[in-house]
Amino acid sequence: MPPKRQKKKHGEEHLQSIIDLCKSIENKGMDPFLVEVNDVIGIIQEYFPEWKSMDEFNLDAEAVNRLASVIKLQSDWVRHRSTSLYTDPFLLEEKIRTLGKEELIDFFLRAWHPIIELEQISPYSLANAVEYWRSLLPLDERWLKTKALATELGATSREELIKQRILLEKAFTEQLETLWEELKSKVGKDGRILYWDFVGRESYEETLRQAYMTSFLVTYGYATLDVYRLEEEVYVRPFPTPISTTGKKQLVSVPVPINYEEWKKWKNPQQD
Repeated sequence: MPPKRQKKKHGEEHLQSIIDLCKSIENKGMDPFLVEVNDVIGIIQEYFPEWKSMDEFNLDAEAVNRLASVIKLQSDWVRHRSTSLYTDPFLLEEKIRTLGKEELIDFFLRAWHPIIELEQISPYSLANAVEYWRSLLPLDERWLKTKALATELGATSREELIKQRILLEKAFTEQLETLWEELKSKVGKDGRILYWDFVGRESYEETLRQAYMTSFLVTYGYATLDVYRLEEEVYVRPFPTPISTTGKKQLVSVPVPINYEEWKKWKNPQQD
């Protein structure tokens, strides 16, 4: 390729790269000072004598127009920073580093404006307090109003306590053993099951009871909870044999919300 034609090709590539850079600054909000205006003007002046065709002059004109837009952005940036009393943070940091302790303390004291609040008893508040105490009955009269309620003593049967759900038909330990066996039969290959998949029942009341008994499984060493806070997932993992917690440090409490809304989400996941 002849040297003159090769120079024209390089000039077209330079102008196109200038146009692309200016477009990126305008469209993407980049720093307008990425463009060295003097260097760009030098490139445009260098290749301008080589242009002969209309397409070449159009390319040159577009480069000049894009450069003018970037210069305007630079001007706007300088005007904004000057009117808003902007100071570059790096200059501030360098200024602070060069200051001595006495100068820093002086600047701090001059800029420090603490808020002080004074509270005091006013004649009005004193009058309200006196009026309040005067309106109260004497202690011996006030105590007369709090009489103890008389309660008759009586006896009840085991059947009545079961009916009132104070006692359970099965022994507590037997219920834990039964629930433990149920848990071991429902775990997956990894030896655990999602908490809600284990405690969830058809009714909300049954779910509460299942969650209540599961808490004792964990407390008495029949199972443990695997908690993944980032994923918001809780698993129940049974132990092969109950682990005694006697003499060990207190276990960490893991609160798991069992409210009505959470139960509805578990029962009807498609409604989320």
